[in-house]
Amino acid sequence: MKLSFHGADRNVTGSCHLLHAQGKRVLIDCGMFQGSHELDEENAEDFGFDPKSIDLLLLTHAHLDHCGRIPLLVKRGFRGEIITTAATRELTRVVLLDAAHLQEEEAERNTRHAHRRGDAQAQPLYTTLDALNALEFFGRTAVYGQTLELAPGLSATFFDAGHILGSASIRIEQTASGAHRSVIFSGDLGNGGHAVLRDPQLPPRADSVVMETTYGDRLHKPIEPSIAELFAAISETLKRGGNVVIPTFALERAQEILFYLREGIEAGKLPRTLPVFLDSPMAISATEIFRHHPECYGDAIDALFRAGSDPFSLPGLRFTREAADSIALNRLVGGAVIMAGSGMATGGRVRHHLRHNLGRHESSVVFVGYAARGTLARLLIDGAKKVKLFGEEIPVHARLYTINGFSAHADQRELLAWQQALKPGQTILVHGDPDSMDAFAALLKNTRVQRPKQGDVIDL
Repeated sequence: MKLSFHGADRNVTGSCHLLHAQGKRVLIDCGMFQGSHELDEENAEDFGFDPKSIDLLLLTHAHLDHCGRIPLLVKRGFRGEIITTAATRELTRVVLLDAAHLQEEEAERNTRHAHRRGDAQAQPLYTTLDALNALEFFGRTAVYGQTLELAPGLSATFFDAGHILGSASIRIEQTASGAHRSVIFSGDLGNGGHAVLRDPQLPPRADSVVMETTYGDRLHKPIEPSIAELFAAISETLKRGGNVVIPTFALERAQEILFYLREGIEAGKLPRTLPVFLDSPMAISATEIFRHHPECYGDAIDALFRAGSDPFSLPGLRFTREAADSIALNRLVGGAVIMAGSGMATGGRVRHHLRHNLGRHESSVVFVGYAARGTLARLLIDGAKKVKLFGEEIPVHARLYTINGFSAHADQRELLAWQQALKPGQTILVHGDPDSMDAFAALLKNTRVQRPKQGDVIDL
């Protein structure tokens, strides 16, 4: 077994690892680099391997930084089989089509500017047709705990990672010719104790683990105080007469916030008539997909569904799919909760809502997820006094809240417990900022710790 690294190496996006075993080339994830516009060029670069040579792609989950370059992989010659869970397959369709649409729109805007300058026409990384073509390569469906044969003497088993709907850690085992080796890819591990999804499953031990370190240097606030802080932020903003803008990841985070808002209304902690707008076509579609997959739910959600109740439905909830409906929200002076993507405010409709609310003392912006370096969300969290949106400089007068207890990622304590339970001889750290990775590495004992750079190869 040999493993090469082609993304999320000493950074938090673009997950892509290539395993050589039993004469097969198995790719684990094929994600997009996210954060700043400088990464657009990195996404268009060579993968570091020939896409035509890849036999299989195992997909841990449907976040863009794990699946976002699959259409480009196919466009450049991949003709193998993509294996993932049923829920991830459905969510990936939504994510890739949305990403393709956004890239086509951006390319069209850039082409208009290029035409005025006399430059060449801009091209999207991939088109909607490319995304649809990529979906044709999804083959077998992985079921948690059931082993799939990848080749004679080579198998893979998916385990619930508890991160988003359908997410998985993947254990790959080689048993041919008297050799016995195993490696686990953590994918993104979930933050336990939340209501919507189950806690992460622990796979059987393995010789090596490749694990994420997104929050390897910090602990999350417990969920109950985080919920109370969310309710307080909304109540205080309503008293001031402003709007609450929540930059929201479409997968899992949007559904979790809807669930807790519903709980708050049921308990009388929020007004029953509170207008809540989910202004994200992708989040709306994802919420519908959530209803199809009870195999992924935690006990609280499962009990509500069994009782005939919809855990994601609120009295004042409105879905805004159409652009015209989204634009109309900018006329709201106050009294509304507006949830929109993207979660890091790097694109999407939330940037319009920030443009109309950041400059208002009455309004609030509530961050409930991870913000990578270079993103608008991170700039605001770090205390920027003004930001540029759509060519306009916007002063930051709105009240900002950062509530990290809602994170879908395991924190340092949970990551360490997961690693220690597996007792691997080798621990390979990926998907983390260097500071986070270094802090986590310092805690590891009785294991060989590796922090590969992009392009490195490790013999397992």
